[in-house]
Amino acid sequence: MEIQTVLLIILAAIVALTVVFFQYFHKNPRKGSQKIILAALRFLAVFGALLLLINPQFVKQDYFVEKSNLVVLVDESSSMAQSVDSTEISELLALLVSNPDMEDRFDIQKYGFAEQLSLLDSISFNDRNTNISKALTGIGEVFGKSHKTIVLLTDGNQTLGRDYAHLNLNGNAIVHPFVVGDTTHYEDILVSRVNTNKYAFLNNKFPVEAQLVYTGDREVSRQVSVVMDGKTVHRESVRFNAAKNSQTINALIEAQSVGVKSLQIRAQALENERNTSNNTRETAIEVIDEKTKIAIVASLMHPDIGALKKSIETNEQRTVVLLKPEDAEEEFQDVGLFILYQPNRRFKNVYDYIERVGGNKFTIAGTQTDWLFVNQVQNSFFKERLNQREELLPVLNKGFGVFGLGEFSVDGFPPLQGQLGDIDFKKETETIMFQRIRGVDLETPLFALLTEGNRREAVLFGENIWRWRAQNFRNSQNFSDFDNFVGKLMVYLSNSDRRSRLELDYDIVFDGSSLARIRASYYDESYGFDSNASLRIEITGTENGFTREAPLVFKGSFYEVDLSDLQAGEYTFTVTVLDDNVKKSGSFKILDFNPENQVLSSNFAQLSQLAENNNGNLYFPDQMDALISELSNSQRYAPVQKSRQNVVSLIDFKVLLGIIALALSMEWFIRKYNGLI
Repeated sequence: MEIQTVLLIILAAIVALTVVFFQYFHKNPRKGSQKIILAALRFLAVFGALLLLINPQFVKQDYFVEKSNLVVLVDESSSMAQSVDSTEISELLALLVSNPDMEDRFDIQKYGFAEQLSLLDSISFNDRNTNISKALTGIGEVFGKSHKTIVLLTDGNQTLGRDYAHLNLNGNAIVHPFVVGDTTHYEDILVSRVNTNKYAFLNNKFPVEAQLVYTGDREVSRQVSVVMDGKTVHRESVRFNAAKNSQTINALIEAQSVGVKSLQIRAQALENERNTSNNTRETAIEVIDEKTKIAIVASLMHPDIGALKKSIETNEQRTVVLLKPEDAEEEFQDVGLFILYQPNRRFKNVYDYIERVGGNKFTIAGTQTDWLFVNQVQNSFFKERLNQREELLPVLNKGFGVFGLGEFSVDGFPPLQGQLGDIDFKKETETIMFQRIRGVDLETPLFALLTEGNRREAVLFGENIWRWRAQNFRNSQNFSDFDNFVGKLMVYLSNSDRRSRLELDYDIVFDGSSLARIRASYYDESYGFDSNASLRIEITGTENGFTREAPLVFKGSFYEVDLSDLQAGEYTFTVTVLDDNVKKSGSFKILDFNPENQVLSSNFAQLSQLAENNNGNLYFPDQMDALISELSNSQRYAPVQKSRQNVVSLIDFKVLLGIIALALSMEWFIRKYNGLI
């Protein structure tokens, strides 16, 4: 107890005596034992009240023994089953945790891990992924800053997470890896990674990249093949040695047909290679026919139509259909761009259809164009009707920058036939070419692009464009410059950047069911993300007739369904937005791929580095006694006696309140009984 507190108690006693003296003894003629009793009761009451205010305390020292935390981490991934069974691991655990010396020294906790960390109940080697670094950092979070010793029973083969060999647990943990499995390294060739695009275009070539890793000391040469739908499409030889143990092959594969194509990378096995399951890796790519369908709508025959068709179709990804304005609406389906050649009143249905579906158009006007009709049927521009024909020479706009013109030039090009008249544009306009009439350069566009939102449009105010293509051949002995210009124009006009309201994100091939997830994004009619939609997926197995329906769960910025419980196989699915007529379908394949089977030997080199970085030692299967001896005898793990200071009140305030109340009550009763009040 502090001296200050003692002085306050003495002062409280003096104050209490002073109060009693002035009340019962100073100028008080009454004598007898009754006065002494009353004075004593008043002293107890006043002194007790002052003690409550002072609240005297003293410090009590408690001593206790704190054991070190011993955390036993057991790898429960399926790669462990290749070397040991659960009974052997259970026996090793019994030797470790049932030892009396260990129980005296440690507070023992047992955890199992594979992809996730969990309390160890029963041992089963079923998981298809291992994340050692996550398990170790998870233990660090569980036990915080308290000192801990970790015994890690594992083969050291990790399939997920960051490299655990360089993990450092900040000095408050000691890690002793205990190697489980075969420590002999065998010669092996592994296809570790395959990269390719998600989609490829028909008749185009797409790249395939594969990385191969060799484990061994001698120089070897093996064939690596790329197989697409059972047919070998690429083969090359690769060489390895101890210094050059990794090779990457790059191949360009031609997409010859539409659909999902299975791709396998196969490495020729070594002599007596024990693990050949990792010599093959499978992926897939979807080949799509991305041809743009372009319709030339005309009510008359003209050489321009043939020239445009030939120029556009020089790119195999585009196809041109010739239509008449009176054709049925079904003929206009799937058209990505409409070229309206010299429109007149017969084009009314065509304009209505384009407006209704939000299509893009390229209008070519000429001497046969009905300008009264054109000015009425569309609101992109207005052209004055003078009914006076004129030859219009092109002048290239040097400031045009919507797309590159390359080597295209109009120098020496013949004039087009058009009509005079001012033009008033009602949308944002970019001019490709201006008009030159009788040697005078005008500010009036001859060839212009118009945009509004996602809608794109082009207008050429003259006919006989076939003469330009012929002049291009005369100048350079080929049509390439003109055809490239037309091709860029078609790309620009065909791309409206219109988004689908329901977008899906998934892999065509999943390396095992644990990775199988499908994500979806749904947008309302104004293309704002809809977080209140209800989406369901219907899945059908193409081989076993399996069917399932499940909701997609909202995840903050997308919807997702977890398909990790599906068996290996091929599946088709349809995602439907409930209460809305929006749905989208697709297909995927789940491989019977187990990353835990890719390596047979234990990775004791990385485990040794982990032990070195965390003040531990590496132990092998026949060194369990050495591990127990280290843990039982080393002073690093000895229990520590610690003290704890508890501040304890000198008095119990409840008892003191009772004494004060009793003293005051007795004093009042005695005074009342004797008529002193």
